Amino acid sequence: MVVDDHPMWRDAVERDLQQAGFDVVAVAADGRQALARFPAARPQVVVLDLQIPEPNGVEVTRQVLTTDPSARVLILSASGEQADVLEAVKAGATGYLVKSASRAELLDAVRRVAAGDSVFTPGLAGLVLGEFRRMEDPAGPGPLSGPESLTERETEVLRMVAKGLGYKQIAERLVISHRTVQNHVQNTLRKLQMHNRVELTRYAIEQGLDAE
Repeated sequence: MVVDDHPMWRDAVERDLQQAGFDVVAVAADGRQALARFPAARPQVVVLDLQIPEPNGVEVTRQVLTTDPSARVLILSASGEQADVLEAVKAGATGYLVKSASRAELLDAVRRVAAGDSVFTPGLAGLVLGEFRRMEDPAGPGPLSGPESLTERETEVLRMVAKGLGYKQIAERLVISHRTVQNHVQNTLRKLQMHNRVELTRYAIEQGLDAE
């Protein structure tokens, strides 16, 4: 699903995705249209501009993931400002690209986000991880009471997730398949009662796994 209030940009992104073999199930020009069309369309990935008529991209992200926690939101914005990036990620976005990204970068980001990976314009990943490390959010999830214990391999994968490595990089380091890494992450999400990799990364950093 492509959400952008600029018709030419929206049409271009839709065309690029379709030409690359993606099924664009819906488009929307503003937040209200996006939220109205999302339940019926049920896209796996939402490519979303932040600066759209209300509700804005951050609120759309929040509501979309409340409706369907398995959905993935990739922000495609003209803004690379720290505050915008962090607000989007806190709302649950799993990727953030600025609009200066190339067509190839966009297509790669959509594929990776669909596979459960986190994707950020170069330079933004470290900013996000650093902010999570410093952030104290009283409204955020508290300590988890008695989750199922993680296996040694799941803990090892979680530690690499906390350091910002992608699934492909983790697979190469552990000499296992990309799908096996995904399975470990999905099992860890289930055990920790979390919905996406952003929550998982934050949890891992809070546990100090990124420093090990």
